[in-house]
Amino acid sequence: MIAEPDFSSRPFQLAVEREMVASPEQLFKAWTEQVGLWFAAPETVLMKPEVNAPFFFATKYEGNLHPHYGRFLELVPSSLIKLTWVTGEGGTNLAETVVTVELSNVGEGTRLMLSHAGFPEEEAKERHEQAWPRVPEQLEKAVTNDA
Repeated sequence: MIAEPDFSSRPFQLAVEREMVASPEQLFKAWTEQVGLWFAAPETVLMKPEVNAPFFFATKYEGNLHPHYGRFLELVPSSLIKLTWVTGEGGTNLAETVVTVELSNVGEGTRLMLSHAGFPEEEAKERHEQAWPRVPEQLEKAVTNDA
C-alpha cells in the first residue's frame, strides 16, 4: 500500500469533468508518457509511469518555469491515474496534494474526471479552479492533433 498525504486538516478540493473525443488509451498515455508533448516543457520532464516512482517537470507560463513534483500513487491502464502534486508559491505552496484522473468510455469518446484534493488553503484551490479547466482542453488539442 502506498502512503498518501493526510488531508484531515486540508479539506479544500475541486473537480473538473470533460467529455473528449480521444480514447481512454490515448489519454492515459498522454498523462503518463507524453506529458512533455502537451503540458510540460519537454526538456524538463523526468517521469517513469510506475507506482511510487517520483516525477518532475516544469510548465512555462508568462515566460517563467514553474516546477511540479510528485509520485504516482496508482495507475490502472486506460482508466485511472492518481499522483501526488507539489508546486511552489502560487500553486500548492509546497503542500503535497493529490490529483486523480479517471477515464471512462462514453459513446465514441472518453469522460475525463479530474479531481485535486488537499489544498492547504482556499486561495490555492481557487487558483487551481481557474487553471485546471484549461488543461483537458489543451490535452485534447494535442492528442487529436488539432492544435
